[in-house]
Amino acid sequence: MQADLGVLPLVAILRGLGAHEAPQVGRALFDAGFRLLEVPLNRPGALAAIQALLQIAPPDAIIGGGTMLSVEHVEQVHAAGGRMMVSPNFDAAVVRRAVALDMLAFPGVVTPSEAWQALAAGAHGLKLFPAEMIPPAAVKALRSVLPPEVLLMPVGGIDVDNMAAYARAGANGFGIGGALYQSGVAPAALAQAAAAFISARQRLIAAD
Repeated sequence: MQADLGVLPLVAILRGLGAHEAPQVGRALFDAGFRLLEVPLNRPGALAAIQALLQIAPPDAIIGGGTMLSVEHVEQVHAAGGRMMVSPNFDAAVVRRAVALDMLAFPGVVTPSEAWQALAAGAHGLKLFPAEMIPPAAVKALRSVLPPEVLLMPVGGIDVDNMAAYARAGANGFGIGGALYQSGVAPAALAQAAAAFISARQRLIAAD
């Protein structure tokens, strides 16, 4: 898939999202400016939630699955209409199947060896996970050896206060989980958190 992800893309990680709340959650995120939404598969109802999000998504949005650990997961998400594969690990077969199905592929990596292997398998970007194990200094070291156009997205513990340090180190995208969405979050709290992350993104873009 060739997609214009824009500058400093933000992936909203919606762990535990149910189909019943997906329209409300999706609209809040889309209204704030999010365009990349991921529903991890390690909670019940993930595929139904992906389908519900797709029904209200704007044309430029990309919805996909997270915690995709197998080729079967890739095929399930694709069949549900998802067009993005995100995983906590790197599995060449999973990445290659996603690419073959014209899905964006963002596998999780920690080491330079994993990073190069993921890119060789066709990954469109690299999920640096868990970011708690990959501080900005490590991101800077990875950025120094990887092609400059590679999308590096720290995930895990990302909040509006630590995005700047990662961006200065070379991160050019982020996956945002619990600091943005938790199952059952009040709509007003979600809208407030989403606006805060979009504002933080805009400040980083302006400062670049």
